Amino acid sequence: MRKIDPTKLNFAKLSGILPVIIQDAETKTVLMLGFMNEAALRRTIKIGKVVFWSRTKQRLWEKGEESGNSLIVQSIVPDCDNDTLLIMANPRGPTCHTGATSCFED
Repeated sequence: MRKIDPTKLNFAKLSGILPVIIQDAETKTVLMLGFMNEAALRRTIKIGKVVFWSRTKQRLWEKGEESGNSLIVQSIVPDCDNDTLLIMANPRGPTCHTGATSCFED
């Protein structure tokens, strides 16, 4: 995984969080959009699985902590403004809570 420096990201723009696009590393399908604060990003880097900041639960939330459907990180790349992340991941099971592969399926 390419090194990413959390201190270079603009967490201040959205009051401490960044939008994070999750894309399937193999199929290139966009799986979901979530949010991370700096702690979620650092945890994601440490464990190699996607961890979000849950805006509703107001806590770190590891994708799959209840369902077992985790996202294994392959790469993390910031956009040109350092205020959005693209994470390429290998999904372990469906990504969407509906059971669909992607949250953007009909």
